[in-house]
Amino acid sequence: MARSPALAKGSMSQQMEDMEKEPATKEALLMFPEGRLGRLHALQRLGIEAEHEAQAFGQGLNFFHIENWYSVHSVIRSVLWSAGLYRRGRRNAHDVQLRHNHIRSRRLPSAFDGFSILQISDMHADMSQCAMQRVIELLTCFHYDICVLTGDFRGKTFGPFAGALEGVEQVRVHLQGPVYGVLGNHDTIRMVPALEAMGIHMLLNECVVIERGEARIHLAGIDDAHFFRVDNIEKAGDPIPQGAFAVLLSHTPEVYRQAAHAEFDLMLSGHTHGGQICLPGGIPITLDSNLPRRLGAGAWTYQGMAGYTSVGAGSSIVAVRLNCPPEITLHHLECA
Repeated sequence: MARSPALAKGSMSQQMEDMEKEPATKEALLMFPEGRLGRLHALQRLGIEAEHEAQAFGQGLNFFHIENWYSVHSVIRSVLWSAGLYRRGRRNAHDVQLRHNHIRSRRLPSAFDGFSILQISDMHADMSQCAMQRVIELLTCFHYDICVLTGDFRGKTFGPFAGALEGVEQVRVHLQGPVYGVLGNHDTIRMVPALEAMGIHMLLNECVVIERGEARIHLAGIDDAHFFRVDNIEKAGDPIPQGAFAVLLSHTPEVYRQAAHAEFDLMLSGHTHGGQICLPGGIPITLDSNLPRRLGAGAWTYQGMAGYTSVGAGSSIVAVRLNCPPEITLHHLECA
């Protein structure tokens, strides 16, 4: 197995406080371990956060970002209350389910037949506490080889993030084996040192090798491609040998074309919440994404690449779900 980063010194709570107090300056770049982030990537991410954080119109792959239009959140609550759906939606948001997804590939080394990947996406841990407690309950019921967290740890898209980190840490202590993660459009890059201090190996347009005996597969992860647009599939995928089995973690599935043409075998994403508030039959009102609707939830394929879009474990905007139950997903890799 690939090694996780070393834990940072000092208490977690103190580090969280320091992260929030520190301004997003060039000096903050010194906090990132081993220079992995890259000076230009860090400057770009911090600059976009400072200028466009919480921007509702413009910026990103789609023009309108409902998660940043905070005046509409109370309207949604009021409409649900009036329709008698709010309390049921709150209960639904707490009922996280375990789903299974099987991926068959001719390129998968035989040593990895049966290898399992637990995916937890869109935790929004500071506004989905009951859902996170349900996730912790589920984690005692099954085995997996590695865990991947596909972004959106925070509830809001700006402001304090200590509460989100505390919620993530409560789940992290119950996770087994190596844990890898990527950032989402709700996350600030200033969260990365604290996440890595928990033992979560954040992939910042990077790739790691996972080994079983002499066999290897590759796990790459990119920074947010939806809002901040600081993803770099080329950098993440360049170290992967041609013909090797490779998995890409991307918070949003909107880069499915680029991932397929870069010859990834599997892409794991989240972001869409499957619509979160859906019509009967699970028909989403909006996916907040620029992609075909068939890629908005669950398993899909594109140009020979397998994909999976998690509907997420937490909820955002308003912590309710209708006709779209939250999930964590256990992916089973199988040799074709």
